[in-house]
Amino acid sequence: MSDELSYPVILFDGVCNFCNAGINFIMRQDKNKVFRFAALQSEAGQKLLAQYNLPRKEFESFVLIDEGKVYQKSSAGLKVYGKLPWYWKWTQVFWLAPKFIRNVVYDFIAKNRYRWFGKKEQCMIPMQEVRNRFLA
Repeated sequence: MSDELSYPVILFDGVCNFCNAGINFIMRQDKNKVFRFAALQSEAGQKLLAQYNLPRKEFESFVLIDEGKVYQKSSAGLKVYGKLPWYWKWTQVFWLAPKFIRNVVYDFIAKNRYRWFGKKEQCMIPMQEVRNRFLA
């Protein structure tokens, strides 16, 4: 898995409709194909969670693993937006907000995401043209 981690890896809740929409958005914006992806529930996701001593049964956080460092919740989101094309750089202004405030907003959305956006019975299956960006 070490060569896969030469890329930033995003771990996401694979049954969450909101999370899947977010991953699809990131893939469209990530013109240079910087990111790799894995559902938290997948075998690859579970291995990475174990490797980085993260909870393996609670899927309340969006996780970014980049250069051996783990970012979660709002910090993960801001790091991701920082690697997207120049027209998303304005989002970096949110680093000015204290982490606990950013994460209150994050936690509120995470707590309600299934109720507001629904969830799937199983993790999404990536389309053939993007399957190589998902860790197996």
